[in-house]
Amino acid sequence: MTDNTTRLDHIVLWVSDPIAAAGFYEKAVGLEPVRLTDYSVGEAPFPSVRVNEETILDLMPRAKAERMRMLPGAAESSGHPVNHVCLSLTASDFDALRSRLEEGSVPVSDVSRDSFGARGLARRSFYFRDPDGNVFEARHYD
Repeated sequence: MTDNTTRLDHIVLWVSDPIAAAGFYEKAVGLEPVRLTDYSVGEAPFPSVRVNEETILDLMPRAKAERMRMLPGAAESSGHPVNHVCLSLTASDFDALRSRLEEGSVPVSDVSRDSFGARGLARRSFYFRDPDGNVFEARHYD
């Protein structure tokens, strides 16, 4: 990638069990694990899952919170997930995600229509939580 315009690179989510979280994101959400084997053998500090070729979700173990010293107060953010993260999908991937979540007995919200986002009004959207309580919205514009 040589285009250096501003874009989202990664989001760090606090999780209690990074391996279980990676399994949830792979099986229920359909995101590919990154560095999971390296994490499992102690060669990486945390695993990630790939949202697209440019963006990943880092799955940071809550146990590492006390080591977060890059900014005063960073360690205190552990256990305080963001309001929600929104994944924009194609209509068919949106439907497949909802089906996988329902098949896995993951609670999902009702479907909303015409909610505003980065690309205008989304045709449909819904919310769900990961096993650590992080809230996600799924939507599609097509």
